[in-house]
Amino acid sequence: MPSKKHKPEEIIGKLREAEIVLAQGGTTPEACRRIGVTEQTYYRWRKEYGGLKVDQARRMKELEKENARLRRAVSDLTLDKLILQEAAKGKLLSPARRRRCIDRIREMMPVSERRVCRVLGQHRSTQRKAPCGADDEQALTEDIIALAKQYGRYGYRRITALLRNAGWMVNRKRVERIWRKEGLKVPQKQPKRGRLWLNDGSCIRLRPEYPGHVWAYDFVEGRTHDGRKFRILTIIDEASRECLALVVARQLKHQDVLAALAELFVSRGPPAHIRSDNGPEFIATAVQEWLARIGVKTLYIAPGSPWENGYNESFNGSLRDELLDGEIFYGLAEAKVLIEAWRRHYNTVRPHSSLGYRPPAPETATTPLPPSGSASLHLQPAMAPEATMH
Repeated sequence: MPSKKHKPEEIIGKLREAEIVLAQGGTTPEACRRIGVTEQTYYRWRKEYGGLKVDQARRMKELEKENARLRRAVSDLTLDKLILQEAAKGKLLSPARRRRCIDRIREMMPVSERRVCRVLGQHRSTQRKAPCGADDEQALTEDIIALAKQYGRYGYRRITALLRNAGWMVNRKRVERIWRKEGLKVPQKQPKRGRLWLNDGSCIRLRPEYPGHVWAYDFVEGRTHDGRKFRILTIIDEASRECLALVVARQLKHQDVLAALAELFVSRGPPAHIRSDNGPEFIATAVQEWLARIGVKTLYIAPGSPWENGYNESFNGSLRDELLDGEIFYGLAEAKVLIEAWRRHYNTVRPHSSLGYRPPAPETATTPLPPSGSASLHLQPAMAPEATMH
C-alpha cells in the first residue's frame, strides 16, 4: 500500500507531537513510532519544517508554487523571444511569408507548430492550408500593373472599380492582395505642375507686372503667452513685395476682411486682381459680390495647393520665422504693436532677396526700426505712434 503524502500542516503537527515525547524523556525512535514515520523521514521533516508554524508552512508552499509558475513563464518568454529573434530577419506582412518563416523556425528549433503560430500571429488553418492560385491570376496581375502605371494616383480601390468596368469579376480583397504582393503603392509626393487655373477655365501663369496689379492675402495663426490663439490677416503686393496690412484679432471673419480691404482701397486704390486660397472668409458670397462691384478679379488657388499662392506663403514663413517663433506675446495688445512694428521694419529696412536686397518700400524720413526677431524690437514710447496701419 503506497505511503500517504502528508500536507505541511500535518507534518508540523506530528513534529510538535514528537517534541512532546522527547521533552518527556523519550527517545527519538519512540517519538518516530508515536507519529508513525521512520527516523530518516523524521530528520528530513525536522530539517525542512523545524521551527515553522502552520501558517508559515502554508505560505512557504504557496511561494514554491508561485516560483514554479514564474520559472515556467520565464522559460516560455525566453522561448518566445528566441522564436521572434529568428523571425525578425524581415517583415512578415503576408500569410505566405509567415508560412515560410514558421516552417524554417520549426526546422531550426524543437518547437510545436501551435507555439510558433501563436507567437507570430498566424492562424493554424492558414498555416496548414496549401495556397493554390487561380487560373487567371497572372492575367489579372498584369492588368492591375498596367492600370497602376496608367493611373499613378489611383489606389487599389479605384483600380478594382476599373477592373470591374472592364469585365473582371473580382473583389477588392483579391486586388489588394495582388497590389501588396507586387509592391504597388500611391506615392506620397508627386511633382507639381507650374500653372494656375482661373475661374473661366483658362490656364495661364498670371504673374504680377506692376505694383497694384496682383494682391494676395492669407491667414497666419499665433498664440499669446496664456495659450490662446489669435489670427493675422496678411495682405501683400506681389509685384513690390510690400506688406500692405497685418490685421491681428482673436477671430477674423469675412466682415473683418472686407473692412481691411476697404481701408486699403481708399488709401491705395483697388488692385486688378487679388489672390487667395479657398478659405470660408475669402469665398464668402459677400466678399465676392463686393469685389465684383468694385472691379477686382479674384484668383482662387486650387484646393490643397498652397504653392500657387507662393508670394504670400513665403511672406508668412518669414513672419513666423523672424517674429512669431521668437517673441512671447503677453497679451493681444502687445501682439498688435509688435507685429505692426515688424511690418514697418519689413517694408522699410529689411533687405529682400528678390528685390536685389533692397527693402520693398524704403522711407528715408523714418528712423529705421531695430532688426526683427530680436529682443530690441519692443517699442519705445517715442516709437509707439508710428505703429499704425497706413
